[in-house]
Amino acid sequence: MAGKYYEEFEPGETIVHEKRRTVSERDNQTFCDMTMNQQPLHLDAAFAADTQFGERLVNGIYTMALATGLSIPDTTDGTIVANLSYDDVEHPNPVFHGDTIRAESTVLDKRETSDGERGVVTMRVDAYKADGDDETLVCSFERTVLSLKRPDAE
Repeated sequence: MAGKYYEEFEPGETIVHEKRRTVSERDNQTFCDMTMNQQPLHLDAAFAADTQFGERLVNGIYTMALATGLSIPDTTDGTIVANLSYDDVEHPNPVFHGDTIRAESTVLDKRETSDGERGVVTMRVDAYKADGDDETLVCSFERTVLSLKRPDAE
């Protein structure tokens, strides 16, 4: 399994996720269709042209979901019991069609469950878009998971 067991998470550690994804118009359209979100700011080019952004924005929930997905191989792939919460979600800058997104996770806290069988891990996930030679933060949130302990941790 690629994911980490509870014992392998270290508070303060930052995991830079290697995978990136360029967001397409189709990604945004499909996500909006699947979630029945018909906000014209995401879908209507003429409407969006008259906003402060001047073009359609990628759905923020898609951006958050993409950041979560980019983080999973290095954090919870095959080692998660459940996602417990997503908190303190922020979208400080917009994402547009054609932006390339990457993510990193910083472990904020961890604790064993009351029965000692599993562990609860909280991570801050930050998503960035490439901006020339720089990067711009586009989404940030805390993700709390119920994690398996290593089978041989007894």
